[in-house]
Amino acid sequence: MGPTPGVSDCARPPRVVPPVAACRGKGAAGQGAEAMSSTASGPDCCGGLGNINYRKADLCIMTWLLQYTNPLDPSVVAAVLTIAFNPFFWNVVARWEHRTRKLSSAFRSPHLACYSLGGVILLLNGLRSHCFTQAMLSQPKMEGLDNPTTYCLGLALLSVGSVFVLSSFFALGFTGTFLGDYFGILKEARVTTFPFSIVDNPMYWGSTANYLGWALMHASPTGLLLTAVVALVYVVAILYEEPFTAEIYRQKPARSHRRR
Repeated sequence: MGPTPGVSDCARPPRVVPPVAACRGKGAAGQGAEAMSSTASGPDCCGGLGNINYRKADLCIMTWLLQYTNPLDPSVVAAVLTIAFNPFFWNVVARWEHRTRKLSSAFRSPHLACYSLGGVILLLNGLRSHCFTQAMLSQPKMEGLDNPTTYCLGLALLSVGSVFVLSSFFALGFTGTFLGDYFGILKEARVTTFPFSIVDNPMYWGSTANYLGWALMHASPTGLLLTAVVALVYVVAILYEEPFTAEIYRQKPARSHRRR
């Protein structure tokens, strides 16, 4: 669904008289009546921000963005499904492996099993990025975003996100990145080097920044909406993963003691 011809109520805010103009040119006798009138009719010139309904403003933003996106378009549906599926897949498989050790037994090595799962995750992430791009290309651009400044901002976000993702990978290693702790491949200590020294879960937020930058570079409202889906899915994944991973490392001293 492309941009709707004309301007909707959400896209065109009501005309508000500037505070200076509203308060200017009133005589002493008229100011009291004006103050009573403005108080009864709506926001006055000095305290009107408290009367703004921000819920309606947020709804207007979403409605405005959806003018540029057909959520039932097959490419958009495919992008949403791949975004939601990937963290679900790797969490379900990793927890199943932690509980049963089936993959480690099948590959006769926890390291080889972890490498195999990591390869599948990389393929799925490539598919997700492809679907994300195809969804953007299938929907209209926003003229207000199609300019050099926005493109450069998107490029900067893409660069920062890539630094976060790559530096996280080098700090964790392959098995640390791809759920090696679920396979019994545990780190000796918590990683605190860059980028973990400045933000938690830098791999996830770096990936989100990559998608946001990619959307801005394409001047794509659809890309912005899909980036919001990426961020939401990652928040859910973090809430699901962190307690389980913490429990794995909490049990590590007890297991080491039993082996002795």
